[in-house]
Amino acid sequence: MPQGLDRLRGPERAGGALVALPIAWIVLVCVIDVLAPSHIHLGPLLVAAPAITPSFGGPRTVGLVAALAVVAQTVIGVLRDPGELLSANHQAQILALVLVGASLVVFCVLRERRAKELEQVRYVSEAAQRVVLPPLPRRLGPLRTASLYLAAEAEAQIGGDLYAAARTASGTRLLVGDVRGKGMTAVSDAALLLGAFRVAAHRRTGLDELVAHLDRSVCWDLEMGETGPYDETFITATVLEIPDRDGRVRMVSCGHPPPVVLREGRPTTMSAARPAPPLGLGQLADPSYHVEGFPFEPGDLLLLYTDGVTEARDPAGTFYPLTERITGWTESDCDAFVGRFRRDLLRHVGGRLDDDAVMIAIECPEDSAAGSPTMR
Repeated sequence: MPQGLDRLRGPERAGGALVALPIAWIVLVCVIDVLAPSHIHLGPLLVAAPAITPSFGGPRTVGLVAALAVVAQTVIGVLRDPGELLSANHQAQILALVLVGASLVVFCVLRERRAKELEQVRYVSEAAQRVVLPPLPRRLGPLRTASLYLAAEAEAQIGGDLYAAARTASGTRLLVGDVRGKGMTAVSDAALLLGAFRVAAHRRTGLDELVAHLDRSVCWDLEMGETGPYDETFITATVLEIPDRDGRVRMVSCGHPPPVVLREGRPTTMSAARPAPPLGLGQLADPSYHVEGFPFEPGDLLLLYTDGVTEARDPAGTFYPLTERITGWTESDCDAFVGRFRRDLLRHVGGRLDDDAVMIAIECPEDSAAGSPTMR
């Protein structure tokens, strides 16, 4: 059984102690009603016991409490009118308790069935995400990495944000991107691009050739799909190559937010001088993919992210100022940085994002060669 489905029984088990409350209420009402003067009738208050039980109990617990309420109402009628059949008033109250109890049991059954369906959907969604978008491995050759995916909706574990990494004979290639749009179309486009990258990253010798192949793959999918080749569907992306021994990152930017290098608490935005259009628009722009570079020295952190980070708003509508917020952060460990970043971003937005957000931190090992201090 999936772990998520097993968690459904948690609230019912936890409500075992709380069932004493409606039972105590039934006993209290029963005793007071029997001892009260004949013109006072507290029996209708018994309906409160089964009414509150669904908040912590399942169908069996609700049925048990409802049955106890019916028994209590019967006892009240017998004790208040000894030697006689139950009065019409008591019979009506008993019938009302039976109807309310049965309705609540049916409600709980339907609620649990719906909850199991939703939990199964969540389980399948999480499994699909692990297949389509698994976390980056903690080690990529000499590099150490940490990845974070924050979904805007708790029930939607997969979106249009994407990332992937592939090892080659001489280094590591990385992709981070964001599909325009939401829903299953965005998920399909993201899965297509991730598959194309994972297949071609090992085969394409040049970074520009790899990006051109990714653009053709996205364009081909648009031509074969329902949207048409020139509909407003595209993917912003940054493709990078980090050699094992060079100390200099090579990059092709396709309309995606630029990487940031954090060095001794000072962030530097590595904006591309000649960015290419987003993937999927290559047939319109006929781009030439220009490979640029920047240094990545020992002790540096390379940060890749999607616009869900920089466009995250606080309650006043202010965007999250990434470079301003991380200035002075001296974490050289990528896991520690990602953990602090997650807390800071969620604090900025008040705990809830309006868009999916991805953050990837890559740590340059101390034994890597130093790179050139200028952009190429």
